[in-house]
Amino acid sequence: MPRFAANLTMLFTEVPMLDRPGLAAQAGFDGVEVLFPYDHAVTDWQTALAGLPLALVNTPPGDWVSGDRGFAAVPGQETRFRDSFLRGADLASRLGAARLHVMAGVAKGPQAEQVFVENLAWAAAQVPDQRLVIEPLNPDDMPGYFLNDFDQAARILDDLGLAQVGLQFDLWHAARIEGHAQAVWDRHKAQVSHIQIAGFPSRNEPGGGGFDLTGLCSEVDAMGYDGWIAAEYRPARATVHGLAWLQALKARAQPIGT
Repeated sequence: MPRFAANLTMLFTEVPMLDRPGLAAQAGFDGVEVLFPYDHAVTDWQTALAGLPLALVNTPPGDWVSGDRGFAAVPGQETRFRDSFLRGADLASRLGAARLHVMAGVAKGPQAEQVFVENLAWAAAQVPDQRLVIEPLNPDDMPGYFLNDFDQAARILDDLGLAQVGLQFDLWHAARIEGHAQAVWDRHKAQVSHIQIAGFPSRNEPGGGGFDLTGLCSEVDAMGYDGWIAAEYRPARATVHGLAWLQALKARAQPIGT
């Protein structure tokens, strides 16, 4: 049975951030993920989580309002990347985060790819026990973001050649980038280390878009997948009123998404 995590940045927003882990546990989630947990002290997070597993956090993005989206692939920002990565890695270690998503940043071209690979290799060497992931983001939601193609991400992971660094498969971004998320999954599932799901085309509750989520659960079980399936979507109404998909997937009572 896959483990399901609630993305606290997008779910349970009816209450303050540090109240959300408790609601996620009550709703039946096995763990949580947080995109940017840096506005609260580690000790506050530890209290709020109360032992609930943390599936994933992102590295600090920089000044989001000014357009920063991380620095791992940005030429000339190597020092800034290393400082922000070490901050993220320290938090991930202290909170026991299963995965640390390394944000590539706004950049383009061969030099950016070279910088990205070099920075990923450096990052992996700093935290050999921490699993890292990279995630392609669609250019409509994230204009200018360097990593915007799953084939590109797979090639970078092949060039890097480190089992410690894997692919973050976000069903929403895969569908927006390629039009058919199932084809992306079929090509790259062997490299996937973290999964995020949402409905398509609305990015509300999971389901739709021709992707069989029940089949995905069965497939990851058969693969021996040791990561998480995280719910990263915008609830159409109060989060707790739209969780029938979670119960259905846990029960495998009906197909969802086809």
